[in-house]
Amino acid sequence: MTSGETTPFAYPFNTAEGLGLAEEYERVRERPGLLRVRMPYGEPAWLVTRYADARLVLGDVRFSRALASRHDEPRQSEGRADAGILGMDPPDHTRLRSLVAKAFTVRQVEKLRPRVRALTAGLLDELEAAGPPADLVDRYALPVPVAVICHLLGVPVEDRPRFRVWSDAALSTSSLTAEEFYANREELRAYMADLIEAHRSSPQDDLMTALIDAREADDDRLCELELIDLCVAVLVAGHETTASQIPNFVLTLLDHPDQLALLRGNPALIANAVEELLRFVPLGSGASQARYATEDIEVGGTLVAAGDPVVVATGAANRDALRFTAPGVLDIARPAGQHLGFGHGVHHCLGAPLARMELQEALNALLQRFPGLRLAGDITWKTEMLVRGPRVMPVAW
Repeated sequence: MTSGETTPFAYPFNTAEGLGLAEEYERVRERPGLLRVRMPYGEPAWLVTRYADARLVLGDVRFSRALASRHDEPRQSEGRADAGILGMDPPDHTRLRSLVAKAFTVRQVEKLRPRVRALTAGLLDELEAAGPPADLVDRYALPVPVAVICHLLGVPVEDRPRFRVWSDAALSTSSLTAEEFYANREELRAYMADLIEAHRSSPQDDLMTALIDAREADDDRLCELELIDLCVAVLVAGHETTASQIPNFVLTLLDHPDQLALLRGNPALIANAVEELLRFVPLGSGASQARYATEDIEVGGTLVAAGDPVVVATGAANRDALRFTAPGVLDIARPAGQHLGFGHGVHHCLGAPLARMELQEALNALLQRFPGLRLAGDITWKTEMLVRGPRVMPVAW
């Protein structure tokens, strides 16, 4: 067993422009033990890049998210996000998660599929009528998940554009000062508090009303700030990653014309293709959400001391040759394995069934409608964000 490097390496490795996995990850995976890294802010951390190590850290109760609040958590931005449910351990995490989980079961999500199918068809009709070139992000990728999550939370249609600004700030790694970061957070909280009050006055058949009812049926289960932050978390997480992955997946398929042709010729492969793309495309600019060891634990041949933070690079773990055959090859017919695209353990993405369904519908509808889909200009990439992807992606057909 090794205690690892003493001098931390600068992190993250991935660049914002593009979807490639940095070569440094391959070198780190092949070396013994874990690598000590330092992000722009916070204390040094151990970096996990191998699949087996990732599942251990994400799934073992001896690694705590809640302890991050007591430390200078490794992070890419000066401001420290109030992690809410993502910063909790059981039983507090379980208490909040159970309130939302019923809205995101596979059965409940399937009830939304006809709505999403109609939504994608309508957006594509508008796209076709306007004619090329068109920005795939603004005209298609963003409106799909925003409409769905705002429907679930009862957000008025006219307010939906405001969430682009708030969401960008929430996931920013930019030069926003801590004060600017917190100001954006409080503005979104204030809006959500007003929306909750409106739902109290006029209950709706939506997730927000269900959460309000749960809070008021048993006041010990959910305090007001927890309710607000839970709705904020659902709103931001419920659209940003999916809105990024739609153009990411399209771009990846355009870069792999054999796989694109296979999917167009056999649309029944769409569910499998989405799973493979979730494995293949490293969405994050780097690992985040540090876990703190609650006792001395050996991980990948390194002794992680109690109180040490560990960050997990799921994009690298999803390319581990010890777990996936030819991991650097996109193969949409690959048997769906246990990729870490939605995480693992108690913090496994709550909205995974919804994201899967939206990605399946959005990708399939787009590819079937436009057989000649292609890039029609330069991509403008998101920069200084926790998630990667095009901000503007001109396409033609």
